[in-house]
Amino acid sequence: MKRPTLEAVAARAGVSKSSVSRVVNGQDTVTPEIRELVLRAVQELGYVPNPAARSLVTQRTDAIAMIVSDPPAGLVSDDPMFSAVVRAASRELETAGKQVVLMIAGSAESHRRVQRFVSAGHVDGVMLVSMHGADPLPAALARLGLPMVSHGRLTMPVDVPFADNDNLGGATQAVRHLLDRGRRRIATISGPLDMPASQDRLTAYRDTLRGTGRRSIVAIGDFTRASGAEAMRQLLQDDPALDAVFAANDLMAVGALRALREAGRRVPDDVAVVGYDDIEAALYTDPPLTTVRSPMDEQAAASARLLLGLLEGGPADPVILPAELVVRESA
Repeated sequence: MKRPTLEAVAARAGVSKSSVSRVVNGQDTVTPEIRELVLRAVQELGYVPNPAARSLVTQRTDAIAMIVSDPPAGLVSDDPMFSAVVRAASRELETAGKQVVLMIAGSAESHRRVQRFVSAGHVDGVMLVSMHGADPLPAALARLGLPMVSHGRLTMPVDVPFADNDNLGGATQAVRHLLDRGRRRIATISGPLDMPASQDRLTAYRDTLRGTGRRSIVAIGDFTRASGAEAMRQLLQDDPALDAVFAANDLMAVGALRALREAGRRVPDDVAVVGYDDIEAALYTDPPLTTVRSPMDEQAAASARLLLGLLEGGPADPVILPAELVVRESA
């Protein structure tokens, strides 16, 4: 069976081809009566607009590039938060009729590929995910002039609207909780310092301890379990008497729990542990992990809605969502 054409819809509805085109392309320059006739004919004939022809008329592809900065070690793709972000943002965009194109940009060659793809007009907008401070890609894409948002605040001097969670407030709650439990030697395992979330959580840790008579005890991880375990071993070697640790994400906290168990330290009796993110695994660690719940799915959906608004000429105000401490047995 031949695919119904625009002309066939026009004949069935008894209107001009241009009127049909305006209706199927979402223009509001036709009367309600004509719109009803056209939509009825579209339904009866099973007409599906030709995407290529439609994009020529609307100057839109209805596609969005979700660009993830993934270092060579694959840190982002190994993180369960990554799948939550992709799922929530994609659901929001696809509900609005947008096709999501996922692109991993972890090398100079992949950066060039992404830039060529975006500059060729294959997408209407861009969502950045997990960008690092020295990454030149956001600035290069910004110069193309497409609507663009970031899932999470950027550190580089590029004016890109973003949605984020309250990293400062969430980390402050975590450290205050440890102080309220009477912990005296509180360490932290920070994430990569070229990422805003890591910077904010480390700043909150230091600011909260300042004036309490307690010194900062810091080790740097990279948001993986292995780095959390190694950082915990380093902290125990540097200060065997520490009695609490705040890890900047749950994966590193899980690694810290393992290192503490290997060292014969009881949690929370000897060392209390708090993480950040509230991933599903936090419920099943031994003991269950006290952590900060950051609404990552809500943040991803907010990023998507922000981009959809920009596509329609809407505002570009940042969105900051609250974070909440979830107390379990590890602290």
